[in-house]
Amino acid sequence: MATRSLLRRTRTKLAVAATALCGGVAAAAVVSSDDPAKTIKLCTTVPVRLFRNSVTAASIAFDYQYSLLGLPEESSEKERIKREVHLRSAKKLQELCFKNKGIYIKLGQHVGQLEYLVPEEYVRTMRESMLNKCPTSSYEQVREVFNKELGETPEQMFKEFDPVPIASASLAQVHVARTHDDQKVAVKVQHIHMTDSAIIDHATVELIVNAVHWFFPSVDYRWLLAEMKESLPKEINFLVEAKNSEIVIDNFRKQSPHIADYVYAPKVYWNLSTPKLLIMEFIDGPQVDDVKAIKKLGIRPEEVAKLVSQAFAEMIFKHGFVHVDPHAANLLVRPLPSSRGNLLGKKKPQLVLLDHGLYKELDVATRFHYASLWKGLIFSDAKAIRENSVKLGAGEDLYTLFAGVLTMRPWKRVIDPAADHLVINGSDSERAELQMYASEHFPQISELLRRLPRVIVMMLKTNDCLRSVNNALLNGSSLELFLITGRVSSEALIQAKKLQKKSLLSWLDIWWEELLLEARLFGMKVALWLMQFRNTLTL
Repeated sequence: MATRSLLRRTRTKLAVAATALCGGVAAAAVVSSDDPAKTIKLCTTVPVRLFRNSVTAASIAFDYQYSLLGLPEESSEKERIKREVHLRSAKKLQELCFKNKGIYIKLGQHVGQLEYLVPEEYVRTMRESMLNKCPTSSYEQVREVFNKELGETPEQMFKEFDPVPIASASLAQVHVARTHDDQKVAVKVQHIHMTDSAIIDHATVELIVNAVHWFFPSVDYRWLLAEMKESLPKEINFLVEAKNSEIVIDNFRKQSPHIADYVYAPKVYWNLSTPKLLIMEFIDGPQVDDVKAIKKLGIRPEEVAKLVSQAFAEMIFKHGFVHVDPHAANLLVRPLPSSRGNLLGKKKPQLVLLDHGLYKELDVATRFHYASLWKGLIFSDAKAIRENSVKLGAGEDLYTLFAGVLTMRPWKRVIDPAADHLVINGSDSERAELQMYASEHFPQISELLRRLPRVIVMMLKTNDCLRSVNNALLNGSSLELFLITGRVSSEALIQAKKLQKKSLLSWLDIWWEELLLEARLFGMKVALWLMQFRNTLTL
């Protein structure tokens, strides 16, 4: 009786909140819409979505409260039951995202990329379903978008147009077409009414996130709402995405010319593109995690992993303009067009960046402290880790946890002077240890995410995506990738100091710092060679 009463009260509270929210959200959507008549029709779905959200939130909250009630703290039984509830709740959230579509899919994708920051059951469930199995728009809906944006049908616009999409994501889907001058292109079409439904969807997502925080104060993901509110208007304007794709490549040409040829973004057909239609050069290549296909191209996965690490280190520490959605579906690999292969037939890789809707800019001060933090992590400098973690917002009480979240290593390993102190071997036992660490510190991780600036939280997400990519390519991480991070972060700091200091003494100080950096990196390379030699002997 008590449990039924609890569930009834929970649903009632959420229903009242949903009803209060419904009218205001609908009115705001109609006022801001460029097609009020269709938006009014769309708003009729609001009560359904809000009711669905309320039931899902109540069901999840009740499951946690009832299933864990009375179980001893720190007991193995409670841990087992909690994991079962995590999995049930993740599947409920997955079902809600698929039913509501739109930015709910985007929310699920965000959750799926927060490895070790949210329970593993949520990450696995969302990652398996949200990246490659998103709902698609019908061809009639695609034609409607074309007519509204360009006044023509796809058949009129192109010599050929495949009505079956090759990929579908939360906000859009991609078709293959051929222009009248016989150029093969990728056509990104926004799902219909996405702009109009964004206001409604955001408000209803806000309800469920706030409800979870209401029942579980230690679980605070309201920062995710704020991030989505800021980024979504940019993501649903494909002209912003097109501009981002040109900026990132221009940054490599100007600031990182040594690897500019190795990083590519598809050419944009500006004369055919609109805020809801993006026409790009079609690039043929496997996803970055498709190791078998990459090897068939004559490319070594280790070289791809190094290129990915180098490219994103340059973006983060030197450019300050970062692609923050680098999951495997957004990274393609192909042979470098100018590469003919070495004596063994191996070719150099080129990294192709897709989906440029979500970028973050790091201001000079943030970039300096973040680079200093990573330099400290690579070289086991506890003082630098603490100072820069605090400056980035982690606080004196959570800086060791911040270091652990960034590296997925316990503090004693983070400050271990061994060259390979940050290397993750990817074994099942090590993965289980990491998951247990995340589970034990979940409330503190939630508090850490609340404290940190959103741009740093997005760097954590980017870091997790890249870790997942490297794990697929190498079945773990490698010392060589950390050497790349150490070098690029240190070079960025030296560049910043050169811009600030002009005296002879300061230049000598910088020269000494450069010399010391090379000596440290050489020592780590020697350690790497010795480990590789030892591994060869044990084969």
